[in-house]
Amino acid sequence: MLVENLGHSDSGYTFIREDGHEHFVSWSALSREALRRGRLLLQSGLRKGERIALFLPEEREFVFTFLGAVSVGVVPVPLYPPMGFGKFEAYCEDAAHILRSSGASAVWMPRKLADLLAPLLQAVEGLRAVVSEEFFAEPLVEGAPRPEAIGPEDVMFLQFTSGSTAAPKGVRVTHAGVLANCAAITSALRLERGRDRGVSWLPMYHDMGLVGFVLTPLITRCPVSFLPALRFAFSPRIWLETVSRHRATVTFAPNFGLALAVKHTSAEDLRRLDLSCLRVVGCGAEPNHPETLRSFAAHFAAAGLRPGVVAPCYGMAEATLAISLSEIGVPCAPDVVRSEEYHASGLARPASNAEAPGARVAFVPCGRPIEGHRILIVDDEGNPLPERHIGEVVFQGPSVAAGYHGDPEATRQNFTAQGLRTGDCGYLADGVLYVTSRKKDLLIINGRNRDPQTVEWAAAEVPGLRKGNVVAFTRPGPATEEVVLVAELRDGDAAAVARQVRGHIQAKLSLPVAEVLLLALGELPKTSSGKVQRSKTRQQYLEGVLRQAN
Repeated sequence: MLVENLGHSDSGYTFIREDGHEHFVSWSALSREALRRGRLLLQSGLRKGERIALFLPEEREFVFTFLGAVSVGVVPVPLYPPMGFGKFEAYCEDAAHILRSSGASAVWMPRKLADLLAPLLQAVEGLRAVVSEEFFAEPLVEGAPRPEAIGPEDVMFLQFTSGSTAAPKGVRVTHAGVLANCAAITSALRLERGRDRGVSWLPMYHDMGLVGFVLTPLITRCPVSFLPALRFAFSPRIWLETVSRHRATVTFAPNFGLALAVKHTSAEDLRRLDLSCLRVVGCGAEPNHPETLRSFAAHFAAAGLRPGVVAPCYGMAEATLAISLSEIGVPCAPDVVRSEEYHASGLARPASNAEAPGARVAFVPCGRPIEGHRILIVDDEGNPLPERHIGEVVFQGPSVAAGYHGDPEATRQNFTAQGLRTGDCGYLADGVLYVTSRKKDLLIINGRNRDPQTVEWAAAEVPGLRKGNVVAFTRPGPATEEVVLVAELRDGDAAAVARQVRGHIQAKLSLPVAEVLLLALGELPKTSSGKVQRSKTRQQYLEGVLRQAN
């Protein structure tokens, strides 16, 4: 088991609190507390295979309880806590769906959330609400049950998908899958005990934070310092200040995290940073924008960030976490292809520098498949495609999860004999994966495929829009599908900004936009990890729910 025999060491996890105070937990202390909590779970009547939901926003409490459950075969279901009172009704709907789908018998939560979550818990039949601080303060009694044996194919935890393209589904992540994926991540990042140290602000209820920065470092015994995600959200520069102070060698963030770090780190801040310690700044969990990666590398070069440290990657919960990782130390060079052939024929032919900027489109390399795994690109019938042909990305290997909990039809569609059908479109070039779009989100206009990210990134170049808060989709038109763009308005007159957006996309992409709808800040539907929800945005648009900002 993961938490047995961690040994005595002066390394472990450092939990940084909201007030900046740091709490260090050694591997041996972590092992003792996790095993104690596991025995308490069994003492309460829980047994191997039963699911418990974790509403635990405090990182140390989450790690202790999660590992305690895992150590005795009880299956934790991480849930994201409410971020505030805005959109609380929608939050309760999503959380109730997860609780019902998982079949959780009990919910662990801190005392401070008990009153807030009471209506949600009452709406889900058969749930037992447990206040974490009180439960784990109980002593172990003599003769407490011993844990049952845990096998490689047993489910370690249920990881619910982010819900960016459909209702969240519970991925059955096995012990074998975790060990395989963590070993592949360790190999790809060349992690070494005694040399490497991580810093993470990523939420632990998502796969990148949980598998990438809790489980992989636990197996490799690489220490990690954890920042609360809300501390990063309120002050993005705290992320790289922590990296500099703790001399971290590895850190990861989604594309928007890199963009926020650049925006909120001034020239004066840069002079106080020393990022020469970093070997890897991984970037994944959402589409990577070439300009965001370039500007991050250029901006933080003044603080000692070396070329080749920024490493785009690709993964998903259904693969446990990682699918592909860029080669460490090699500067990221986007693949620039001819846009006409890409949109019309699904081919990624290299473009020459002589071609006009509007005739080219750039994609970020996501690296090669992780060790011991394979990536295929297939057509709609599942036939493998040659290099530089765009199709669906299929992932094969021991990290593939055991399907969706309680959803045999979705499992059959996505977890096939050929491998995991990711639902993402992309291509291979010299063995390197380039992810182009979500298959279901493609904009098909006059028989030509357009990926929504290109349209959204072009729109975000117009002053007045919130970058990263733009969604493009299609609606039925009189003769063909029409493009609609919904975004959050940062400043300016909504009508004037909408005209600018429409004109900019027409000029840059030769793409007519039927409507630009600009919302007030915070009104765009998003997942718990901050990803925009295209399908939900489109649904709300068609239902007339979304309202133009004043």
